[in-house]
Amino acid sequence: MTTPLPCLEDYAALFLQQRPLIDLRAPIEFAEGAFPRAINLPLMSDEERAAVGTCYKQQGQQAAIALGHQLVSGENREQRLQAWLTQIRQHPDSVLYCFRGGLRSQTVQQWLAERGCVVPRVTGGYKALRQFLIATLTRISTRDPLWLVTGMTGCGKTDLLAQLPAAVDLEGHAHHRGSSFGALPEGQPCNINFENNLAIELLQREQTGQTHLILEDESRMIGRCTLPLPLYTSMEQAPLILLHAPLAERINRIRAEYVTGLLVRFSQQMTTDAAAEALGRFLQTSLGKLERRLGTERCHHLQGALAEALQAQFQHGDVSGHDIWIERLLVDYYDPIYLRHLRDRAAKIVFEGDASACREYLQALSFQPRPHAR
Repeated sequence: MTTPLPCLEDYAALFLQQRPLIDLRAPIEFAEGAFPRAINLPLMSDEERAAVGTCYKQQGQQAAIALGHQLVSGENREQRLQAWLTQIRQHPDSVLYCFRGGLRSQTVQQWLAERGCVVPRVTGGYKALRQFLIATLTRISTRDPLWLVTGMTGCGKTDLLAQLPAAVDLEGHAHHRGSSFGALPEGQPCNINFENNLAIELLQREQTGQTHLILEDESRMIGRCTLPLPLYTSMEQAPLILLHAPLAERINRIRAEYVTGLLVRFSQQMTTDAAAEALGRFLQTSLGKLERRLGTERCHHLQGALAEALQAQFQHGDVSGHDIWIERLLVDYYDPIYLRHLRDRAAKIVFEGDASACREYLQALSFQPRPHAR
């Protein structure tokens, strides 16, 4: 009697143990969403998968299976087997999955077993793992007490959260700073990967016994990444911690993050001259996106100030000129919008203060019941 090949059904353990994953789906499927520590070593290419799918629709399952074995055979099959075996030798605790845990993962698992390599496959495949993470994100974000750190643009919300073990960095997961200037050179993950990574972090935090969450006050969209509705609904109802910072401090922080810091990131990917051009293009384009809200005259005035600041920066190494357009953008645009928004939610503020006071309050939350808004 043949011994059944192993299947993995403990999805939480898979993510908590950070098991390496071999994703057998076609590249186009992998690009639409996958998991951390997953490597795409497909059973079929995009073209092969499309051909098998067409055959299935026209001739049925058996004909499609026969075509699949025909397409992945001989040298083609051997090359893919060697890629799977190499990955498993490097990561012996690897796990296989396809879309539903069906024919693709079963086939590869059997081929590997015939080579003396027994590897578990995920029961239910990608679809089951994805459903588990969505359920996890919903369960934790609607169950655990949640606090939001809010404050004017540049006040240091992200810096504050980085000092708090209970904080979850949504912008870090979205790889975006959450404003018109928030895009980063490396780009953003697709929304499925954003949700998957966030859910896994919440699962890991739950495993350590964490009983509350601290997040930055965000809109539903962080760049192109959309917050899951259950989480966003909880955030809308959460108490607020209002972080204060002087205008000069906010200007300095924005200059450091969006000018000098961003230039460093560009410089890691391209030549010095190209990085300078990329920075100028990025800042001018980001400012131009606000023209409808700022008004044409004000926007052009700020773009002129920005151009002068960039010239001084790259000709003389003087970045102080950026303070002019940053201050005007804060005082005339971002601050009024934020203050209007805050007035509508003033009743939800449970604490306010500078970074030191807010940090002390937030660090004590694990010893307090959830406060009532004043």
